[in-house]
Amino acid sequence: MKQSVLALSFSLGVALFSGAALAQGGATNAATAPSGDAARGQQLFVADGCYQCHGYVGQGSIRTGPALAPALVPWPAFTAQLREPADKMPPYTDKVVSEAQMADIYAYLASVPASPKPQDIPLLKLQ
Repeated sequence: MKQSVLALSFSLGVALFSGAALAQGGATNAATAPSGDAARGQQLFVADGCYQCHGYVGQGSIRTGPALAPALVPWPAFTAQLREPADKMPPYTDKVVSEAQMADIYAYLASVPASPKPQDIPLLKLQ
């Protein structure tokens, strides 16, 4: 129970932080990050095990880890969390993930499109 509350609190904190970042121009988050290769970032996201907690497209889970995409946190917060995690996530030192690899992963997460709105999904429309 305590773990669930902690996971929920962490997820909520990340969501609020992400929302604040978006309100302050979060669309420019990717612009402040170093250039990265999204295709290579996707490979690294899987190879480094990020998907195990955050899902294959960064959608996250209340039980394992917060959503990372499509609403990205700012680049400095992203790198700080990777290097010195605030929760149960293992640290990814520069010996494990280089600065260039972090930029690739960030580029991949930035490339994840937002989910369509339910009203825009033809299969869900009532006839």
